[in-house]
Amino acid sequence: MSQRKSPAVSNPASRRQFMAASAALGAVAALDLALPHAAYAAGDDLLRVGLVGCGGRGTGAAAQALTADSNCKLTAMADAFPDALERSLKNLQAQKAVADRVDVPPERQFVGFDACQQLIDSGVDVVLLATPPHFRPMHLKAAVDAGKHVFAEKPVAVDAPGVRSVLATCEQARAKKLSIVSGLCLRYSHGFQQAIERIHGGAIGDVLTLFANDYRGPIWTKERQPQWSDMEYQLRNWYYYTWLSGDFNVEQHVHNLDVCVWLMKDQYPDRVVAMGGRQVRTGPAFGHIYDNFSAVYEYTSGTRLISNTRQQSGCARDISNQVIGSGGFARVSEKGLNIQGGKPWTFEGKDNNFYVTEHEELFRSIRNGEAINNGDYMAKSTLLAIMARMSAYTGQAITWDQAMSSTEDLSPPSYEWGPLPTPPVAMPGVTKFA
Repeated sequence: MSQRKSPAVSNPASRRQFMAASAALGAVAALDLALPHAAYAAGDDLLRVGLVGCGGRGTGAAAQALTADSNCKLTAMADAFPDALERSLKNLQAQKAVADRVDVPPERQFVGFDACQQLIDSGVDVVLLATPPHFRPMHLKAAVDAGKHVFAEKPVAVDAPGVRSVLATCEQARAKKLSIVSGLCLRYSHGFQQAIERIHGGAIGDVLTLFANDYRGPIWTKERQPQWSDMEYQLRNWYYYTWLSGDFNVEQHVHNLDVCVWLMKDQYPDRVVAMGGRQVRTGPAFGHIYDNFSAVYEYTSGTRLISNTRQQSGCARDISNQVIGSGGFARVSEKGLNIQGGKPWTFEGKDNNFYVTEHEELFRSIRNGEAINNGDYMAKSTLLAIMARMSAYTGQAITWDQAMSSTEDLSPPSYEWGPLPTPPVAMPGVTKFA
């Protein structure tokens, strides 16, 4: 497969075949267990970074990684589409602060369904994964099998088989002393850390109720072009297809849900009852996902997590977490961090750029030989979002154990440029849980 080509694939494979092939690399990669991870690809202190997924988030992650460490270079890029890669590369080359460390010649520009593996094989030390979430489990596995450190953008899966794969891969990374840093960036906010440390210390008493709100307007869509196949259109307009994004409750709201998990000291609820629908974004450009969700997660302790999301024009907006305790109230959001009650407090400092901090911590861990592994919470918080979608789509109460053991695999029959029907919109009471 040539490096620069139009979207095509000569040997399409299913996700199961892809994962099986990736597993075959593990026997060779296991040799990496004995290698010191301070030794980089060329035996020097330069860290070579590869970007997989060249959209806006991937381009931002690459710039933030280069900002975080002065002795790293972006040396390879991969995407399904050549125009996306070229646009991202030009964007990075135009950023004066990082342009001198963007070294991606044509022979290290990889396009197509196998682009990630080609990038991994190109000699990089660190892989930034920023494709649509569907591909995260297989790309993460391929990177860890090859002994690479990883930044994994959120969410890390769209279904339970993907979550289970990520958990297994992260255990493999732990054994190999490889770092995996999650794109759940609020965990790296100094302001959030201070607020949650106080709440954990009893500033509002026992946590009784949590609220996770994400009320916002609509976001981008991609207009279909006549020459695009179904697969190409869905990949370019990926946000609106559950197999690619997980639905917006998973793709974006996972941030807020993960903050609630953090507030609960990384404890997960036992059950969820959710509902949702498609009221405004109903045209073909919006695929088959919902535009609103409402969920109540239940802990056996009696604590409740109330999650509400909406993406509709002309409506009130609020993206925040709120916590009611037995002795006070806290608001935890990017627009304000404060505690009211027995131990009042307000964060008044300037917060760090946590998008950069997460990469600083990743590179520091690599250089110090002290691996970071965010795998547990990044995978389980993804499942937390998925289980609300499962409940809303089916109209059923879903337990944590049911969600984790679900057999629903959203993968397409194969990865090839051709027909791919849009699934029907899920209908509560009709759509079945698998």
